[in-house]
Amino acid sequence: TRSLLGVFEEDAAAISNYINQLFQAMHRIYDAQNELSAATHLTSKLLKEYEKQRFPLGGDDEVMTSTLQQFAKVIDELSSCHAVLSTQLADAMMFPITQFKERDLKEILTLKEVFQIASNDHDAAITRYSRLSKRRENEKIKAEVTEDVYTSRKKQHQTMMHYFCALNTLQYKKKIAMLEPLLGYMQAQISFFKMGSENLTEQLEEFLTNIGTSVQNVRREMECEVENMQQTIEDLEVASDPLYLPDPDPTKFPVHRNLTRKAGYLNARNKTGLVSSSWERQFYFTQGGNLMSQARGDVAGGLVMDIDNCSVMAVDCEDRRYCFQITSFDGKKSSILQAESKKDYEEWICTINNISKQIYLSENPEEIAARVNQTALEAVTPSPSFQQRHESMRPTMQSRPPAARTSSTGSLGSESAALSALSLDSLVAPDTPIQFDIISPVSEDLPGQAKSSGQSGRRTNPFGESGGSKSETEDSILHQLFIVRFLGSMEVKSDESPDVVYETMRQILAARAIHNVFRMTESHLVVTCDCLKLIDPQTQVTRLRFPLPNVVLYATHQENKRLFGFVLRTSGGRVESRQTSICYIFESNNEGEKICDSVGLAKQIAFHAELDRKASEKQKEIDRVKEKQQKELNKQKQIEKDLEEQSRLIAASSRSNQSSGEGQFVVLSSSQSEDSDLGEDGKKKRESEA
Repeated sequence: TRSLLGVFEEDAAAISNYINQLFQAMHRIYDAQNELSAATHLTSKLLKEYEKQRFPLGGDDEVMTSTLQQFAKVIDELSSCHAVLSTQLADAMMFPITQFKERDLKEILTLKEVFQIASNDHDAAITRYSRLSKRRENEKIKAEVTEDVYTSRKKQHQTMMHYFCALNTLQYKKKIAMLEPLLGYMQAQISFFKMGSENLTEQLEEFLTNIGTSVQNVRREMECEVENMQQTIEDLEVASDPLYLPDPDPTKFPVHRNLTRKAGYLNARNKTGLVSSSWERQFYFTQGGNLMSQARGDVAGGLVMDIDNCSVMAVDCEDRRYCFQITSFDGKKSSILQAESKKDYEEWICTINNISKQIYLSENPEEIAARVNQTALEAVTPSPSFQQRHESMRPTMQSRPPAARTSSTGSLGSESAALSALSLDSLVAPDTPIQFDIISPVSEDLPGQAKSSGQSGRRTNPFGESGGSKSETEDSILHQLFIVRFLGSMEVKSDESPDVVYETMRQILAARAIHNVFRMTESHLVVTCDCLKLIDPQTQVTRLRFPLPNVVLYATHQENKRLFGFVLRTSGGRVESRQTSICYIFESNNEGEKICDSVGLAKQIAFHAELDRKASEKQKEIDRVKEKQQKELNKQKQIEKDLEEQSRLIAASSRSNQSSGEGQFVVLSSSQSEDSDLGEDGKKKRESEA
């Protein structure tokens, strides 16, 4: 609008310049009767140069150009006539052009100055309104600033409409102001010169009559146009009264969520230091998949950011309301903007969200956006009670035999033909509640996990540096960190096909769009060989911990690689002693496939570590059996050695006692018989005594 206004103002300046020249020429005719011939020649010359003038709005008026050319020709023929009645010239020639110059052109300049003042007052009022704090302590100041915005905006709008009306009327007055003086001049010449009949033929008189009729037609057309513009101004004043408020009533002006194009003024935050920032108000508009901005006075807009596959979310600013943040698809560039009203705030977020999905590339983008939103509204029914669901469905430690990752989807296990034929209802129940935020406090313990010192509510170093106490991931081979934003989670019926993750992504994104849930919790996702952990980036406190054996399925979005999710198998849920599966969905900075690759690598490392552990335990068991057998063998050898030693002692004793007589032999025999009666234990005791 301001660019178009600049064209009209440039045209008015050109008209003013040209009228001043024409006025000086006619005034020269009036003042210098002796130089009438030269003055008429100059007038004729200026009329001939009209077609060379570059009027931005009237350069293609061939009728006007041909008419002025005819006038120039006639005036050139009458340049020899040098007797003109000054009174006739003053009344018929000088008065109309003087009125146009002194009244109409000065009115344009005055309205331009008034419009500029009103525009500056409106900008100042908008700036004060934008600086209002979110606190409700001083309602009086807020009411005064709102009233100031209303008054200045109304004043600017009314002044602008009258200024535009004057600029439009100037196009008609320009023709009248140039044609009437010429007509009066010619009539004065006809009435003054008695010999005019020789030069002024009937054909010329007919031409002049047609010009007079044309002037009257132009005047009537102008009056009709002015009347229509006045009626339009009155209608616009009545219809635009609610729009003067900076934050209109949402019931009267509903939010349009199916837009793929939007333009308007936004406040952009610019950092001026480490902790300080400033806000700059500029005009922003979308052009295809780009967000553009244009400062006042610029000929064209400049590129701000590529919003294809971008992410947009609402943010809290300490000193501003209605703020949202746009992050590029690679996460390297972000911008925080402030809308003027809640309606603009929601429409900007919805529009950028629709553009990021590349809906604008279709033939009927708004119709497709409306159909997508309607389909999502019919397919998703989120539950209002998320905390109770989270408390009853938190993951527990449960081992599952690891499996290899198949293709690029990150699913675990084999996919059978029956899984591909499952319907959406068999994957996710239609009435399944959705959790949009991480509600679980840090101090809670996960069911099935033993509470140890430093595990719950303990700071975790995401870069794996060892601190004062030994962390649980210090001995982990794999330790990778990713920046993610939690989108939501919900219970699923199946955990054997990546279609479960795709359907969960669709329902969560649709539910967020329908219910205006734009806020996302940013966390650090740490992938180790034991578990997946969500860590608060500010406090470095573990928010949630997912045991790696319980992660049975993981996948990235087929088109938007920034989205990824995984399915966690847990014990306990709505029905006790029943295994449930929960699908968690996240958004990353274009690293979805990397995260899935990291999880797959962690699963493989954990699988091989488990195999090595089992092999080590089996080898230890074999070593224990061999050691036991060796001990038994050594014991048997010791017994045999003791028996041989006993036999040698008995033989030696018998040889030494043969000479002692039969009595001793009887005694020895009785001793041997006693030894045989004592048994094995008695023999060992007797041997030990010997």
